[in-house]
Amino acid sequence: MQVDKENQTTYGEFILLGFSNIPQYQTVLFVVFLLILLITLLGNSVIITILSLSPQLHNPMYFFLGNLSFLDICLILVTVPQMLKNFLVEKKTISFAGCMAQMHFFLTFCSAEEFLLAVMAYDRYVAICNPMHYTMLMRKRFCIQLVVGSWVTATLDAILNTVLTSRLSFCGPNEINHFLCEMAPLFKLSCSDTFLNEMVIFTEGTLVVMGSFSFILVSYVRIITAILKIHSSERRIKAFSTCSSHLVVVTLYFGTLIFMYFRPSSSYSLTTDKVASMMYGNLVPMLNPFIYSLRNNEVKRALRRAVFERIFAQKM
Repeated sequence: MQVDKENQTTYGEFILLGFSNIPQYQTVLFVVFLLILLITLLGNSVIITILSLSPQLHNPMYFFLGNLSFLDICLILVTVPQMLKNFLVEKKTISFAGCMAQMHFFLTFCSAEEFLLAVMAYDRYVAICNPMHYTMLMRKRFCIQLVVGSWVTATLDAILNTVLTSRLSFCGPNEINHFLCEMAPLFKLSCSDTFLNEMVIFTEGTLVVMGSFSFILVSYVRIITAILKIHSSERRIKAFSTCSSHLVVVTLYFGTLIFMYFRPSSSYSLTTDKVASMMYGNLVPMLNPFIYSLRNNEVKRALRRAVFERIFAQKM
């Protein structure tokens, strides 16, 4: 349904163009994104299961890792199922309410992941720079409060942006040149003044993205300084190995986000925008379980133990 009033149009649905500019590869893209979805769900589910079943991994670092895996599952489910459906149908529509809901949850999970990565950096900072007080500082209740605080703050941030976007009027074509409902392509369709929305994005982007990244950066400067002061090379390697996986994830995730939101407007490209969104919204959630399992000996040992116990139980 659409209502015209003074050349402004409120649409009942949008069309997500996605990757329709390359129709000859729709089947290939469907298979690729289906594999991304399945690998992400399987990998993160395995991480959550291993962490739940292994008492030796019931500590703050792995508690946060389990929450990160849950977040990655949520993030991939917001975007990929809609993409898969659009690869198979000719009319690639999404309702206005569905578009706002997708944008809200995508913003929530992305912001929550940024906060959680900052929390994980703090955990590694306390473990390496203040190990004698680690147990006292990183109590279970405090860890839960950090996770809940990340979720609540991210949700409030997403609600503000979603409400502001939903109040815009849209005119002209209702085609979103993206594979999901993101604010930037929606603003291009709006015939309202988007100055307030853009200022909110810039302000919150600076506070949330750069604030989280700056906190992580400061934490790692102190962590690396503390590691370099360790006399034993074996202890230095062991200390760095406990945070190397997190550092790789932070580099991939925040590197893409900062490139996307803080590059000059003159270099803006819809294709680049889609690739960047695919990186931090799809590929990073898929890679996280492999990064943490392949670079973490405790997780690998727990995984081998779980597999061997299952094989032994079947033989018995």
